[in-house]
Amino acid sequence: MTQQDEVRRPRRADAERTVQAILEAAERVLSADPTASIEQIAAAAGVARTTVHRRFATRDALIDELTAWAAQRFREAVRRGRPETAPPLVALYQVTANVLDVKISWGFAMSRTSSADSRVAEVHDEVREECDRLFLRARDAGVIRADVDLDWARRVYYALIHEATEIPEPVDTDALATLVVDTALRGIGAGGGL
Repeated sequence: MTQQDEVRRPRRADAERTVQAILEAAERVLSADPTASIEQIAAAAGVARTTVHRRFATRDALIDELTAWAAQRFREAVRRGRPETAPPLVALYQVTANVLDVKISWGFAMSRTSSADSRVAEVHDEVREECDRLFLRARDAGVIRADVDLDWARRVYYALIHEATEIPEPVDTDALATLVVDTALRGIGAGGGL
């Protein structure tokens, strides 16, 4: 490794921290005021407006990157729930709790499901496929009734998650996940809930 490489590495990490600070500030500011300006986001991030513009050419570019960044958090949240390997009921609960954390923490970015960014569409397609496999495993394990249309079950489950994120007062996400899973399983479950 050359001395020049050693000098570049800290700047790269510093640049990544700056981008993360900008994205986190953008989420906070835009959640409170979707019309907020780059100047307001820069102030919340503790950086100059020019710093934001160096990293994101336009406000729309910043929002697109924020949406893609939140989509990655969403993908990671699902994977941490181990939908392919954990017992289906455990995985359903853990995925639900993890997803609620992301959707509540990144509400502005996660509400932009119509993003034209192919990275975001890819994540949502991948998560839908993982959810479909989890629901199939749950049905095969007897957690979900054999006669349930799994596509409909996934749609209802998604709607429950969406509605859970709309609750205005702060709620414990573990308790909320239990409520979502219990509500879903009372409708589609073989055993009538948790």
